[in-house]
Amino acid sequence: MINILMSTYNGERYIEEQIESILSQENVDCKLLVRDDGSTDKTTEILDSYQNKNMLTWYTGNNLGPARSFMQLLFDSDEAEYYAFSDQDDYWKPEKLKVAVDSLCNYEDIPALYFCQTQLTDAQLNPIESVKINPLLTFGESLVYEFIGGCTIVMNRKLRDILIKYNPSYLPMHDVWVYSVALAVGAKIVFDKTPHILYRQHGTNTIGQGHSAIHEWKRRWKRFYSNEHSRYRRALEIRNGYSIHITKENKNILDSFISGHDNLFRRMKLLFDKRFECANINTSRLFKLALLLNTY
Repeated sequence: MINILMSTYNGERYIEEQIESILSQENVDCKLLVRDDGSTDKTTEILDSYQNKNMLTWYTGNNLGPARSFMQLLFDSDEAEYYAFSDQDDYWKPEKLKVAVDSLCNYEDIPALYFCQTQLTDAQLNPIESVKINPLLTFGESLVYEFIGGCTIVMNRKLRDILIKYNPSYLPMHDVWVYSVALAVGAKIVFDKTPHILYRQHGTNTIGQGHSAIHEWKRRWKRFYSNEHSRYRRALEIRNGYSIHITKENKNILDSFISGHDNLFRRMKLLFDKRFECANINTSRLFKLALLLNTY
């Protein structure tokens, strides 16, 4: 059984198409649990129409924002073998979940996480040039580089059970958090370079891709200045919440990363520490600048 977890907010325009793509998943047994984050449009009416057909379960709550809403779903969901995050406005290819489950089925006894490349589309699902990623899949990189698409994540029960042991005070986007914690605790990570999801780009995306190089640099600079110490605070939360689960090697990585915050010499050592190498050169450069300015 796969529990699919969807957070919705004013998603009336595309949500039916996404739900239909989920209900059309092939060769898997799944349930769809939706948490509405305070919609004011017809989203809840659409959810009601599907719930009345016993196709999904949904509930509503206070507006938490996407990160906390998705994490609340993880806390609230029933027991299952696997858990998958779903956005409200994408389109899943019929094989998406089966490919993920087949990739994870040999790791039942350890925490494991699958994610894949995305195919970007315009609002009408016409393919457009996609952002290709080729991550190193290391814990050190996960502390530096935020790239994972939550809409592609599928995790097993072992990882979910670890994740719900702690509710962080500081929470970045749910996908970044889940991926970092997974690597910290030594989870098996499976990255699929083949897209199994049409990642719709439109004017109201919470997080989007496919913008111009200038737009991407502006976004990075905005994040650089507005999210002061975001990497450091995330690392603190991981250590606070999961210290008994973190591998010895990753504890050393985490301690080195955190200790640089209040020590110039240790921070300078991080500049040349290969454990924090990153697949994206632009992110690497901005991280080194953040180290120099102590804003990482």
